[in-house]
Amino acid sequence: MIKAHLCVLWIVGVVLAMTSIQARAEVTIFVEAGEYDRVDTPLTVVVGTIGAEGATLVEVKGNQRVETPVQVDRVRASFVLSGRTPKGTRREFVLTSGAGKSAGGVEVKEDAKELVVACGGVNVLRYYHAAMQPPEGQDKKYARSGFIHPLWSPGGKVLTEIHPKDHIHHMGLWNAWTKTKFEGRDVDFWNLKDGKGLVRFVKFAGKTSGPVFGGFSAVQEHVDLTSGAEKVVLNEVVDVKVWNAGKGSWLIDLTSAQKCVASSPLQLEAYRYGGLGFRGTSDWGMNNSDYLTSEGKTRKDGHGTRARWCNVGGETKAGPAGVEFMSHPQNREHPEPMRIWPDGYIFFNFTPIQKTEWVMEPGKEYVLKYRMFVYDGTVTKETCERMWRDFGEPPAVKVEG
Repeated sequence: MIKAHLCVLWIVGVVLAMTSIQARAEVTIFVEAGEYDRVDTPLTVVVGTIGAEGATLVEVKGNQRVETPVQVDRVRASFVLSGRTPKGTRREFVLTSGAGKSAGGVEVKEDAKELVVACGGVNVLRYYHAAMQPPEGQDKKYARSGFIHPLWSPGGKVLTEIHPKDHIHHMGLWNAWTKTKFEGRDVDFWNLKDGKGLVRFVKFAGKTSGPVFGGFSAVQEHVDLTSGAEKVVLNEVVDVKVWNAGKGSWLIDLTSAQKCVASSPLQLEAYRYGGLGFRGTSDWGMNNSDYLTSEGKTRKDGHGTRARWCNVGGETKAGPAGVEFMSHPQNREHPEPMRIWPDGYIFFNFTPIQKTEWVMEPGKEYVLKYRMFVYDGTVTKETCERMWRDFGEPPAVKVEG
């Protein structure tokens, strides 16, 4: 077992302390652990405007003042509640204008085909913004952009797979809907060979490197191909942030905000899979990998059940590793139904349309928030539960000043 000391990928589930948005030179931030122990918990707090030259954060510990890395984004301050914070305790921080610690952190690098996010100089994930062609001899319809591969463990193990022979359209970590109707036509954005739909990268809406977090926002289009001409049905903004919160593991928080930009609604029919999909490394087979959900379900009985989180993992050629997937309480159908393969390789999918259909109306935006805890070795159910509590039931924050 390893302890969850984090370098955290942000996807959402932040703590937003509601306070008036106004310029101020100093604020005090109180963090209440609440009913649960906290370990290296990332926080984002609305604090108002704190100068134009950055900010300095210090923790008040009796007569001591301990400087803590902080990153200010407009009216929000992001930092890590470092170390262990026992349940029922409170910690105090003072944020003032003027730049403080900035060494190290999370870095984003981009070239003509891909974007890589690294934490402390170690690669975390690669996002492909150029279309990747399928293996030789496969249909060109399998070309795809807008996916993550590899997702690396902190020790450098590749935990995702692309173009596996049994499902050529599986692309590491990707997002698409399967059984849909649009303007009376069947559109499938997931199974690319049918040529009925696709998802593609359009542009980056933002990229951030910094001492506390880094990441990117990517705009993607979900395109209908069934009418003889391309028609964009959904615009999606995928937001990924990587937190710098220690050593030994990553947390991946990924937010998908989808907006129906067509004049007609998109009907997502109830179906066994669709949404954020994960294809695990081919090292994870039937006999050396498994699933464990927040409700105690495994490979043999997990499919079609609901959970707040699901841990997947097993042995690789370089040792054991895994990923815990977490669903945010604000998500549709939370605790979410899941697609879990009962045999063979690892495939995982939170499926908010598995039980009931979902109609995306023109002009409306729909948001799904997920977090992934990525680690080497193995973890306990208690660790997975604590990680989800930080995401789904985070510490309470109060801002004064």
